[in-house]
Amino acid sequence: MSALPPPLARLIHELVKLPGIGEKTATRLAFHLLRTERRDVELLAQSLVTMRDETKLCSICLGLTAEDPCALCSDPRRDATAICVVEGPADLIALERSGQFKGRYHVLHGCLAPLDGVGPEDLRIAELLHRLEDGSVREVVIATNPTVEGEATALYLARLIKPLGLRVTRIAHGLPMGADVEYADSMTLGKALEGRREM
Repeated sequence: MSALPPPLARLIHELVKLPGIGEKTATRLAFHLLRTERRDVELLAQSLVTMRDETKLCSICLGLTAEDPCALCSDPRRDATAICVVEGPADLIALERSGQFKGRYHVLHGCLAPLDGVGPEDLRIAELLHRLEDGSVREVVIATNPTVEGEATALYLARLIKPLGLRVTRIAHGLPMGADVEYADSMTLGKALEGRREM
């Protein structure tokens, strides 16, 4: 029999489902929320529901947005001749934070991982190729993570895009092998973008 009241135990059970949250951290968070003002807990709960209800994918870049198209895709000051391809929305946000890339983005929502059953048809590659059809894009910057899967995805994309006559570049490996774009600092990402190379 647990010493925890069922509502508290349920909260801890739900918090443990979050990435990087173990039982001890979930328990600490639950007790913190229990001591927090009711209004603050209600704001947190409402923010979670609102985020889930109002966040969607941009119809152009497939990044996260509340308005469609997203602010980056609808900004006329962005360079429409360059598209930076990333694995996930968090990677887009990290690269944008670096302030080095002034073009548009495309989010694949994953990378090739045959051992996990993830093939080209499971990624947003068809949407990327469709964006390249009108001839306005001159460069595709591939910014997948420097992992085995990220490299395989980059090579696959390069083989698809190069025959279209576009310049295909890869961000420089200023990021250590096995690292995620999402967690790199702005300076490292900025240098990686500056040092991108032809594929």
